Amino acid sequence: MKILLVGEFSRLHNSLKEGLAHLGHEVVIIGHNDGFKQFPIDFLIEKKWDTGILKKIKIALYKVTGFDISSYLTYLQFLKYKKQCSGFDVVQLINENSFYCSYPFEKKIISHLIQNNKKLYLLSCGYDYLNVKYCFENLNFKSVIPLYLTGKIDKKSFGNVLKFRTKPFEKLHHFIYQNCSGIIASDLDYHLPFIGNSKYLGLIPNPVNTAKIECNELKIEDKIIIFHGINDLNYIKKGNDIFEKALQEIQQKYPDKIEIITARSIPYNEYINLYNKAHILLDQTYAYDQGYNALEAMAKGKVVFTGAETEFMNFYNLTQKVAVNATPDVDTLVSDLSFLIENPAEIMAIGKRARAFVEKEHEYSVIAQKYLDTWQSTK
Repeated sequence: MKILLVGEFSRLHNSLKEGLAHLGHEVVIIGHNDGFKQFPIDFLIEKKWDTGILKKIKIALYKVTGFDISSYLTYLQFLKYKKQCSGFDVVQLINENSFYCSYPFEKKIISHLIQNNKKLYLLSCGYDYLNVKYCFENLNFKSVIPLYLTGKIDKKSFGNVLKFRTKPFEKLHHFIYQNCSGIIASDLDYHLPFIGNSKYLGLIPNPVNTAKIECNELKIEDKIIIFHGINDLNYIKKGNDIFEKALQEIQQKYPDKIEIITARSIPYNEYINLYNKAHILLDQTYAYDQGYNALEAMAKGKVVFTGAETEFMNFYNLTQKVAVNATPDVDTLVSDLSFLIENPAEIMAIGKRARAFVEKEHEYSVIAQKYLDTWQSTK
């Protein structure tokens, strides 16, 4: 099969590409490389007029005329790849707004993809219209929406979520929904809101190329090393503020037993190398399941504080922890970290189970085959 993967912001599509290529298929990725993360992209789309004085001019122009120059320039870049983006058996969008364009230009690009390829699919692995709608309507659902409603995140910082509640993005959702062959979720945070939806094809776990991820047995020779990676753009949304408060208490409680490594908004390759010597990694607090960063750390045998709710344990029929369920509560985080520091054998045990879990449930070629089976099962 010829497969076009559109968009990348977690390495999901790169790992899926590796799995599909391993199975003998032709795969191309088009999109942005997600800023500082610098993921590999075959047909690179660059964000234009997105910083400094040009961004200010762009905003002023948009306020006066309603014309988004960045979206227009993205569309022009796509036109250069127009021929290369035709003739595929499958096109998969990583998001309803994969090109980060305003409605008119995003629709133009997706229209070309629909008209010049056989089948279009949508991944739900981040914010989209139906996910955001569900979270606003179900405030007990574990998500970042309550942070916005209680004023912990301001409207400007929450723009990438709130845009999916506007009329243009509702129209874009319906356009994609009507023209796609189905929707696939990457984990439980996106699976649960789609249960019962007629277009929903099910959950396919994130693919992880474990062959490329070295797993060395954890050894605690001196101090227990805790790694906290921060993306400044998602500081509150990932619960980094809560992690930092918990770490302050842990540092005071165990000054001679731990070492804390903190990294801020660094390229992907630097990020994964920095946490290689860590025993514990702090990922996020508002999730049911693991995202890609957490899974890669688990594949390295780390103990990851991330989404591992009861729903996750039940879905995978787990009876023992493969990760620590991180809740947005400082006292709980301090308690969980303290237990591990005082019981280092449990760090070793969870690390081993984490690697085994990723190998069993997320192996990249097995996951790639699940995508192939799902794509081939629909018209």
